[in-house]
Amino acid sequence: MASMEVKQKAMVAFNKEKKKMKRKEVLEKKKAVDRAIKAASVVKDHLVFYTPFRQFNRNGLSMYLESGSGEQLSSPLKSYIQTLLKVNMEGPYGPEWLVEEKIKRREMVASEARYIFVRENVDNTTSLEEAESTSRIKWSSNDDNIVGFLHYRFTVEEDVPVVYIYELQLESFIQNKGLGKFLMRLIELISRKNHMRAVVLTVQKANFAAMNFYTKKLGYTISSISPSKVDPLQNGYGKSYEILCKTFDQEAKAKLEEEIYV
Repeated sequence: MASMEVKQKAMVAFNKEKKKMKRKEVLEKKKAVDRAIKAASVVKDHLVFYTPFRQFNRNGLSMYLESGSGEQLSSPLKSYIQTLLKVNMEGPYGPEWLVEEKIKRREMVASEARYIFVRENVDNTTSLEEAESTSRIKWSSNDDNIVGFLHYRFTVEEDVPVVYIYELQLESFIQNKGLGKFLMRLIELISRKNHMRAVVLTVQKANFAAMNFYTKKLGYTISSISPSKVDPLQNGYGKSYEILCKTFDQEAKAKLEEEIYV
């Protein structure tokens, strides 16, 4: 009898120690994730590590890229971003745009917002009027020639450090020429270099071109955290978007891609 009690006490002690070790392991993982996010976020210019990627000269386009942050946007630049967002996204969002536009205005100036701006290389022999005539969105300063941007952040999804793409917006005349794919490959390189384990983004279901671009051309998949996967019987009923992802290791894949059956 005494022997049984000793075994039971030993088992209880073992289980307590096991739980303690598990909690310690979880805490250490969380600290590691927090360190990775902090380290990535303090870098002012991630493009400095990718000098060859600063230029894009293909399919009749001559562009160069530069970094920016939400807390440093000038008033003209804020106005440009708002205008381009409305031109590109009002249609896919439909009636939701009135609310969504206000949300996006707050998001774009957040301190954690990081940007890659696309500027057009304008030939010095080209008149300002000729240069502007190629662009549907008129920039408010004669010294600037931004024609698109990518807004991203370093954050956490399901305990996984990720790059979350909030926006990839290009003016119409530079779309479908390989620049979007170029920017996505670049952001994947930035993600890996900064120890992020996935790239995550949101796409409106009504935006068929964007959905095809990410899933067919770039190999992104509908994430297990997307509304249609969280509630497959309802197929995300009432939600107008899908969450897509591309993971870089098995643990991230298990948490963000693989379906969980209950």
